[in-house]
Amino acid sequence: MRAAVQNLHLARSLADTLQTVADGVVTGLGYELACVNLVRPDGDLVVAAFAGDADDEALITGRVGSRASWERRLHMGEAWGELVFIPHTEGRVLDDDDVPQWHTDGPAPRFEDEWHPSDRLFAPLYNRTASGAPQGELIGVISVDWPLTRRRPRPDERRDLEEYAFQAATAISNARLRANMQRALVRLDREQQSLRASEESFRQAFEYAPSGMAIAEMGGDDHGRLLRTNDALCRMLGRPASTLRRSTLTDLVHPEDIGVLLRTSAEGGHAEVRLGRRDGTFVWVSLRNSVVADAADGPRFLLSHIEDIEERKRRELALAHRASHDALTGLPNSAELHARIAARICALPESDVVTEAPEGADGPHLDHADPAGTHPSHVAAPVGANPRGLAVIFCALRDFKAVNTRFGHDGGDGVLVEVARRLGRTVRDGDTVARYGGDEFVVLAADLSPADAQTTAVRLQNQIHLPIRLGEQATRTRASIGITWAQCGTDPGDILRAARRSAS
Repeated sequence: MRAAVQNLHLARSLADTLQTVADGVVTGLGYELACVNLVRPDGDLVVAAFAGDADDEALITGRVGSRASWERRLHMGEAWGELVFIPHTEGRVLDDDDVPQWHTDGPAPRFEDEWHPSDRLFAPLYNRTASGAPQGELIGVISVDWPLTRRRPRPDERRDLEEYAFQAATAISNARLRANMQRALVRLDREQQSLRASEESFRQAFEYAPSGMAIAEMGGDDHGRLLRTNDALCRMLGRPASTLRRSTLTDLVHPEDIGVLLRTSAEGGHAEVRLGRRDGTFVWVSLRNSVVADAADGPRFLLSHIEDIEERKRRELALAHRASHDALTGLPNSAELHARIAARICALPESDVVTEAPEGADGPHLDHADPAGTHPSHVAAPVGANPRGLAVIFCALRDFKAVNTRFGHDGGDGVLVEVARRLGRTVRDGDTVARYGGDEFVVLAADLSPADAQTTAVRLQNQIHLPIRLGEQATRTRASIGITWAQCGTDPGDILRAARRSAS
């Protein structure tokens, strides 16, 4: 899904954006058919893009459905957050309205949550900056059909579609704004003989644009100096126009983003950078540059469209975190753990990794009993000039099934969350605690000797073995711990399997 969201903001025109929205639903969200219905100036909705079936696309693309019919659809059925689901038991009353739709065939559902050919799922698209309403102005609707699972979407799949609709609405609104600005610039070029009318048209588009706008000098000693800014940019940065006119974008950009800004081409360049607010904080913006001429053969200026993308960046980070972290404990998941091992071992100095082992063995092993004397932890010591390295400490909970049996899955989840909290509290800053899966956790700790690793393992065991409160009751769980050492050139999966074996 993350790639589909990123593609939304790379489309070059409104038509490309609409088709990218439809394609993203099919390629990134797991549906076979998707249709984008766009609100026209008269309020009715036209089928602007379709993905998934060429015959259906030819049948309904360009057809129009009345606003009244669409309003009825969006106010019936089940509300799934901002999504609208109309089951086949209710949807038949809509068969005769004027909303363009395709027809799919298939058997009747065999179980409650199976998708029916006449089920309908809509994701409304709102321009949230267009009005003061909680949802904003309706700009379109995404219709989806035939989940690949053949089941009604799960809550997490619904959230993904809702998030995608939010991003799609933003991309469509921005594409419309860019198209309007481009049309305004074309009008300016055609009206150069009527300079006063052209200036007024441009001034209106510039001053009243909902996103930030700036004009900067090109060439000369004052190259890059801001000559003019609109109210939206002043509000975005909390700076008066008089202050901005003494600055350049380089003065305002975050130090880490200066290179990105300088690499951006003035001729139609695009960059995502952070600009400084008056209060010392920074806001993520999308910066698009184009060149305009004051008159034929006259001075050229840089016109910058500056859009606040702070919310999109936050959501992208949230999506990335969701993909790389365990939903229950918030710890890095197994995929992220593999990536961190690969990154850490490739960064180790040669003296800090295992370079050889005694013939016929994985390395010297130290066996130590846990405090209760029942579950040994096994340490494979690193070998080499410097006997310190990246320790991979594998913690496998014992008798966890008994906890689930006694307290139910909610109780089991509570135990996992508490164990995760204790492990995170026990390790050093910079160490990684990850949930490998089920009742297994892994700690990555760099620059440890075998003795250090064993001490860490004992501390982890002691924390895990403490009583855990579950409501009015308490339980204990125990863990077997195994330790192995990451070697550069070794597959992270092999390292983790070795660590799991050492914990058995």
